[in-house]
Amino acid sequence: MPMNYGEKEPAFFDRNGRLILPEWARAEYSEDDILLITRCPEGILILPSIRKLKKLYIEPTNLCNLNCVTCVRNSWEEKSGFMSGDVFDAILKGIARFDPVPTVFLGGFGEPLMHPGIIDMVEKLHNLNARVEIITNGTLLSKEMSEALIKAGISTVWVSIDGARPESYADIRLGAELDNVIRNITYFSNYFHHHGLTRVQLGIAFVIMRRNITDLPQIRDLALKVGASQLLLTNVLPYTHEMKHEALYYNSLNETCAREPDYNLPLTMPFLSYADDITDGMVPQSILRTSLPRIDLNSFTATYLSSLMRPGINLYCGDNNFRSLNNRCPFIERGSAAVSWDGYLSPCLPLMHDYIHYLDNWERYSRSWKIGNVAQKSIRELWDKPDYIDFRKRVQRFEFSPCPLCGGCELLNNNEEDCFGNKYPTCGGCLWAQGFIQCP
Repeated sequence: MPMNYGEKEPAFFDRNGRLILPEWARAEYSEDDILLITRCPEGILILPSIRKLKKLYIEPTNLCNLNCVTCVRNSWEEKSGFMSGDVFDAILKGIARFDPVPTVFLGGFGEPLMHPGIIDMVEKLHNLNARVEIITNGTLLSKEMSEALIKAGISTVWVSIDGARPESYADIRLGAELDNVIRNITYFSNYFHHHGLTRVQLGIAFVIMRRNITDLPQIRDLALKVGASQLLLTNVLPYTHEMKHEALYYNSLNETCAREPDYNLPLTMPFLSYADDITDGMVPQSILRTSLPRIDLNSFTATYLSSLMRPGINLYCGDNNFRSLNNRCPFIERGSAAVSWDGYLSPCLPLMHDYIHYLDNWERYSRSWKIGNVAQKSIRELWDKPDYIDFRKRVQRFEFSPCPLCGGCELLNNNEEDCFGNKYPTCGGCLWAQGFIQCP
């Protein structure tokens, strides 16, 4: 039986010096896997197998009912549409060939609840014994939608909220009202808690920016009050020139170079102590697991990050190195892939579409990598393509040039090639791999 996170079981060397892993750990790998081992502060880390598909992101649509200032639509010229029934049926047939069936996350660069067949999608995936998650801006999470999602078999609903006050929320999410979203979240949470549905969870996602970090304590309170079990914090990826001034990680992005950061806090982060509002009388329904990305640690951000240190919150920083390169792709290490609304399989969400974004002061064009269409070849065939397997091996080794830290050159303008000789697609400039951007 697999162990719970945090539990420990011995591995040992036999007489021939071979490392013998517990049975549940051996099941994570295939016979033709080559295990990659690396050092970490705690000792030795064995990286996960790249052979197993554990999570599949499905983009039901890349359309949305809002016009947010943070959205990738502000910098792309992609076609838009809804996933067809034929494409979705091909996905169902494809993931049924995996044992176990991967977790399915419904969400990409659109609002999934806009898809007219979203409930049917959840139900069919649930009937395949897939764990089904979805992310939404919450505006369409009506009482009827909430009940339908739960009855169809949803496991987790993530709600993306980028402001905790009506004025700050409206400043980012153009076309939405915060009060309506909070009512929707509250009903969803009360419904599954009232019915004792422990299989259902609620997560809150919050994009930290210069303009809204002051809302972080209120976002924390909101997540606790509505009974969320997870709070995921991430930085903004600027898709426009105007939004690049909202990023709160540029010092961290460059601090391993000669340039000194503009703050004086030591690495021990002494501001991470109980906040002064721990006696506010609020009793959380459960422990709120809060995931923090790499972010500049200075007197400005410390004021608001310290609010996360309070009873009822389990603050998690993952494996992020706050002052050096991470060089670990969360999508590859978690065994993930992504399918766009029109059926194309990509290794990750960042490679699913073409778009422009800003990396510090550099405008960067990211070209998508479409491995193949699931309506023409099965997901199993695409997953096992030799060039795709080679790519996953390359990303796991992560021998790309350190684009975020080197100061910039013309190769930083796109992901076509880098100065280490790597060809398209290159991942050295990916902020997901450096812990700055996070996805559920």
